[in-house]
Amino acid sequence: MKLLEGKVSIVTGAARGIGAAIALKLAEQGSNLVVTYVSNNSADKAAQLGKEIEALGVQVLVRQSNAGDFASCEQLVQDTLQTFGKIDVCVNNAGISKDNLLMRMTEEQWDEVMMINLKSIYNMTKQVIKPMMKARSGSIINMSSIVGVRGNAGQSSYAASKAGIIGFTKSIALELGSRNIRCNAIAPGFVETDMTHYLKEGAAATEFLKKIPLGRFGSANEIADTTLFLASDMSSYITGQVISTCGGLNI
Repeated sequence: MKLLEGKVSIVTGAARGIGAAIALKLAEQGSNLVVTYVSNNSADKAAQLGKEIEALGVQVLVRQSNAGDFASCEQLVQDTLQTFGKIDVCVNNAGISKDNLLMRMTEEQWDEVMMINLKSIYNMTKQVIKPMMKARSGSIINMSSIVGVRGNAGQSSYAASKAGIIGFTKSIALELGSRNIRCNAIAPGFVETDMTHYLKEGAAATEFLKKIPLGRFGSANEIADTTLFLASDMSSYITGQVISTCGGLNI
């Protein structure tokens, strides 16, 4: 039997990169999927992902939804419950980065990062805990970052949002543990995605690699493996934790 046979999972920001890898990994293990994207530019990729998920023998809903907008999240969860009747797993993956030194960072840049990275976690969690509490079961997985643990020059807004996710995760774990709802965070290190492609260029890549004990960047599939572990009953006694999937960067 597959690890997530018959489960229903939501993955936000799933059109590409880590989100797409997570969605496919959960589908491979039997979960029905609801995947979201926000930009019209991502519509084709999201549609293709939906076809790949269906080919794995599970059901999928592909929805354009802004995780930073409360009403949009509310509608997404309603659509999920109308189609599948339950929600077992919620992966809050949607996120952006607007890197800049603080002295050059605009208020608009700061607010956009906070809305998409941090408020989205509140928006989605607020909605999914209702059916999870009724079922007395659920796994919420929030995508933080090693930058939220360590900080990084030029990424104060990103670091603050990802650190906020960690505090939120621990608090929700304490609030909902008695209802058998688990909430954990993943803190990826430097992972090869469209968002981090610039890290592989020139001297910067060499410097980053020197700091990673395993000597390489991670892959989206490796983050997806960690997500699958937290989504499944293999982690049934784990909640309120931050799993640094970072090649040893956080040692």
